[in-house]
Amino acid sequence: MIIEPRMRGFICLTAHPTGAAQNVKNQIEYVKSKGAINGAKKVLVIGASTGFGLSSRITSAFGCGAATLGVFFEKPPRAGKTASPGWYNSAAFEEEASKAGLYAKSINGDAFSKEIKQQTLDTIKEDLGQVDLVIYSLASPVRVHPETGVMHRSALKPIGDVFSNKTVDFHSGKVSEVSIEPSKEDDIENTVTVMGGEDWAMWMEALKSANLLAPDALTVAYSYIGPSLTEPVYRKGTIGRAKDHLEATAFEITDSLKDIGGKAYVSVNKALVTQASSAIPVIPLYISLLYKVMKEEGVHEGTVEQMQRLYQEHLYTGKPIPTDDKGRIRIDDWEMRDDIQEKVAALWEQATTDNLATIGDLEGYRKDFYNLFGFDYDGVDYKLEADEMIAVNSLQN
Repeated sequence: MIIEPRMRGFICLTAHPTGAAQNVKNQIEYVKSKGAINGAKKVLVIGASTGFGLSSRITSAFGCGAATLGVFFEKPPRAGKTASPGWYNSAAFEEEASKAGLYAKSINGDAFSKEIKQQTLDTIKEDLGQVDLVIYSLASPVRVHPETGVMHRSALKPIGDVFSNKTVDFHSGKVSEVSIEPSKEDDIENTVTVMGGEDWAMWMEALKSANLLAPDALTVAYSYIGPSLTEPVYRKGTIGRAKDHLEATAFEITDSLKDIGGKAYVSVNKALVTQASSAIPVIPLYISLLYKVMKEEGVHEGTVEQMQRLYQEHLYTGKPIPTDDKGRIRIDDWEMRDDIQEKVAALWEQATTDNLATIGDLEGYRKDFYNLFGFDYDGVDYKLEADEMIAVNSLQN
């Protein structure tokens, strides 16, 4: 079938398998171009199919030469209907891993559930014995709690007061004012339950109890801080409370892994275009301006550049892992440089519908958004028929 992007608001309803494969190949080539990393050899990636999780899996495999087991929750294709983008990413990754002689298996299902955890433990026990790195990169907006059966939904809201500021519709380029009503108490609790550290801790406890963690194993989860511009809706909002909980959980996990020499870290990553960030008011405008400044300064990175740098310059240097005063790894360091933020803040004051295409990188934002779904990649002829019925061959059922 001919596959084109079909939009509904901030969501693309279709995904392109050939474009997804090109995305994976591009990332693999980048990682390989940076040289071998003396790092993990058996890696579990929870949330392995898109964004930072996919780039972590690619860096593990093609940077460290690691065997990887990926867990994700993606929609398979049906005749005449495309799969979700992460499905095609994972199929392409496994094909490339197989060509390179690398172990790669995947489990598709709800990573919050006891069933998927057990299936993962069984696969590690049977195939790998133990893992020496666990990446936790889930980005689900909902979580059915495995103990209570209650479904919790996260909320992207400020705390305390109505938040008003500029935003942009990245499809039309229209800059406008937006106001977001403050959260209620259950919004905070639900967001922490979905996006905080409880499930990460559950995974690590399950792995340790089953003796599936190698001596000195590392585990890393991902977070974001961002500038004062986005603080009310992000770091000081409901999602920020969840990130605070996630970061605190790292210390608890490290304490629980002391007897095997294991450690847990949170890596604070750069602002990038994701399905989630596209739906958060204010963030698309901030990213458009940030991209413009960072590209001009020659320090722009995508997910794979971020993850390759995390592994090569932080996790696996043979030296103690550098952290900030709160114990976090900071690979948002280039984004948060004073000179970068000062330029973005100045552009923010100037930004209007008429000038954003000039003073910002709205086109770069749009391209990255379409890339998420396998569209707008150089070297892909989107006029050709594409087979939507791509399988993830090693899927564990």
